[in-house]
Amino acid sequence: MKHLFYSLIVILLLCFYNIAKAQKFEHLADTPAMGWNSWNKFTDYINEDIVKGTIDAMVETGLRDVGYIYINIDDSWHGERDGKGFIQSSPKKFPSGIKVLADYAHSKGLKLGLYSDAGYKTCANYSGSLGHEYQDALQYARWGVDYLKEDFCYTENINPIGAYTLMCNAIRDAGRPVYFSICEGGYNKPWEWGKAISHSWRTTIDIQNNFESVLSIIDQQEGLRKYAGPGHWNDPDMLEVGNGMSVHEDRAHFTMWCMLAAPLILGNDIRSMNKETAEILMNKDVIAIDQDKLGVEALKFSSENGLEFWFKPLENGDWAFCILNRNKTPENYIIDWQKFNLKDDISQRSINFDTIIYNLRNLWTKKSEGNTRGKKKIVIEGHDILIWRLSRKE
Repeated sequence: MKHLFYSLIVILLLCFYNIAKAQKFEHLADTPAMGWNSWNKFTDYINEDIVKGTIDAMVETGLRDVGYIYINIDDSWHGERDGKGFIQSSPKKFPSGIKVLADYAHSKGLKLGLYSDAGYKTCANYSGSLGHEYQDALQYARWGVDYLKEDFCYTENINPIGAYTLMCNAIRDAGRPVYFSICEGGYNKPWEWGKAISHSWRTTIDIQNNFESVLSIIDQQEGLRKYAGPGHWNDPDMLEVGNGMSVHEDRAHFTMWCMLAAPLILGNDIRSMNKETAEILMNKDVIAIDQDKLGVEALKFSSENGLEFWFKPLENGDWAFCILNRNKTPENYIIDWQKFNLKDDISQRSINFDTIIYNLRNLWTKKSEGNTRGKKKIVIEGHDILIWRLSRKE
């Protein structure tokens, strides 16, 4: 019994040592990641041609030039492990291999990402990384992989902190800087322990392609903004923009992810997106809200009859202000700026409409709309959003 006791003590000390020495690669996520992921559109029907075509489209559409750089292959790229236990890609889906795709992405100024799982199988029943963490990290490094999303299926009796710390250490020891994304659905509150070992962590279960799911995920971010910042981000999941919601809903979805300083990981088929989708995804003014270097998430100040009022402090003293209409019908509203005086405890910034006048720039119409000196009448469409950048009037 005494021997067992001392053995347990040793195991615990080793766990604490591994957590203490774990260190992600820094400065890979000073602002939230931007890129594309295969799952929302293609699920397990992914292959080399789709990925290569998406790499080309990322350049040709201009998405790369506004900041989208990661091409992430989600679940189902896997083949069998070789005789030494190293993971291989599916020879049917990826006959040229992952390294060829990574090299191709790099030649286009992009980066390649892969998916794995902390369990013995992935969620789609392919080989997980359990027991192969160091082998897998070394293989990814050999292939030139730049991003790893690690899921948490088939993980009975596995401690998530230990599992993700182990993969963090494996990535570090493999020597190649890799963005590490924790994807365990928020069940184990990764925002409380993920900062040292990951660049972002999922806060909810998978997003669905409907506005009710978008609103539900927004609601689940309450209380989490204090955990996010440069290098470590709350991740409310990938974008569904361009996958079938209305233009109003897509615009609201995208705007709110930017207000939440979320990773902007596209989930549509960018090879065939229409003009409206492209205009949403490549709005530089709204992207700038997401990529603001201050790195503070927006706060929900108040709600009123289905309208929500959100403020996000920005680096140079500006603020982003948006009104989200959760109702299906258009709403008329009169903005009385004096109702919105606030102090943000995280940024230690105050907006002070009672003493400061701000100029208003509508980030979707790209038009100046006066200032905050007087009240403002607005109409906001159902399931839509309005967003302004507020700059101090000189």
